[in-house]
Amino acid sequence: MPKLKAKGLKWLKSFHLIAVSCWVGGAVALILLYFLKDGVTDGGVLYGINQSIHHVDMAVVVIPGAFGCLLTGAIYSLFTNWGFLKHKWLIFKWIVTIAAILIGTFFLGPWEIAMTEISGRLGISSLTDSAYLYNQKMNLVFGTMQVSVLMITIFISIFKPWKSKKEKRKKKII
Repeated sequence: MPKLKAKGLKWLKSFHLIAVSCWVGGAVALILLYFLKDGVTDGGVLYGINQSIHHVDMAVVVIPGAFGCLLTGAIYSLFTNWGFLKHKWLIFKWIVTIAAILIGTFFLGPWEIAMTEISGRLGISSLTDSAYLYNQKMNLVFGTMQVSVLMITIFISIFKPWKSKKEKRKKKII
């Protein structure tokens, strides 16, 4: 398979960093939007906040960023010497990326959709509805955990820990 040259690598890295910024920044924004609900007394405002969370997640930032990371990561693996499974830190990144996308798809997204639907139907009464409160709590707890793991993954991408003894010896020689 042909490998990317220096200029191609710079473009790829730029798009990867934009995708990471969208995914992690958007996820942080979702958590911060959650805190706008404190003190809300109008059902329309509550529904608007939930719609905003859903819009930022699904259409604008988080999902495009996550799939951008997946796509640019695949391009890195295919068209550079990094490969898919050559390094433990890279395997960790693949596991986190795929797991985060799956958790978002099958848990965080449905909880978020349920909150939006319930607040649209019940208005301010949603804040006393057990289903709404459950979805909100699960979304906040697991969303925060996911953002934390994604941030740790950024540091792992930079520091590239868990290098083999062979790689460490090679680095000392150079």
